[in-house]
Amino acid sequence: MFGTVYSKCLRDQRRGLIGWSLGIVALVLLESALWPSISHISGFQELLNNYPESLRKLFSIDEFTTGTGFLNTELYSVMLPILFLVFAVSRGARAIAGEEETGTLEVLLVTRVTPIRLLLEQSAVLFSGLILLGTVLFTAVVTFSAIFGMHVGIGAAATGSVAMIVLAAPFGAVGLAVGAATGRRLIALAVASVLAVGAYVLYAASRIVDAVRPWGPWSPFHQVLTVGPMGAGLRLGYLWLAVAAAVFIVAALPVFDRRDITGV
Repeated sequence: MFGTVYSKCLRDQRRGLIGWSLGIVALVLLESALWPSISHISGFQELLNNYPESLRKLFSIDEFTTGTGFLNTELYSVMLPILFLVFAVSRGARAIAGEEETGTLEVLLVTRVTPIRLLLEQSAVLFSGLILLGTVLFTAVVTFSAIFGMHVGIGAAATGSVAMIVLAAPFGAVGLAVGAATGRRLIALAVASVLAVGAYVLYAASRIVDAVRPWGPWSPFHQVLTVGPMGAGLRLGYLWLAVAAAVFIVAALPVFDRRDITGV
């Protein structure tokens, strides 16, 4: 019955998901608690205007004096993307390759669970975890915005969470796909991590180097961070990132199905 692996894996990961959720809540709380002090600093806008233009563009510092802009700069430009990417890449790489390296994958495959079904259900586990963390992030931002008077709208908080989910999803899918194709967790981690770092370098360079700017839209970070992500609305680029994640999973299905797991 479809869902057996899915429900078991979610149960097995519940403590980890709780820990990640608490970490996100604590991070949002810490940054939100700084807002009352930051917002009342006199001459703060003039100080921001003295920042180098390249830094203002890269981290969206120009909007720092609003609650939404403050969180965009402090959380959504670096820290939250890193958290979501680390979660997605590590979980994706471990989903199949981790099971194989510990010897539990063979046990699953001698039952009625087919390789294709196993990969699809592990993909569902990965994306469900991202959606859960995105929901926790949304709830934390809305709650602490109300407590600390940041005036972040529900729509802005929702699009910010969606942005983090779709940013991490393709890289998590790469980790899962490479792990399924090779059976090596470290290789999956390395490939997905290198791609994530390369994508961020491309985005950062496109924001400050004119010669690289035309290539910026090819980076997932450009699609998510360039105008927000909070308050930017749902952009077409989010759909392409979701499609990319699905394509990586679909591409891995025939490869994993043909692999001789018992011979590894």
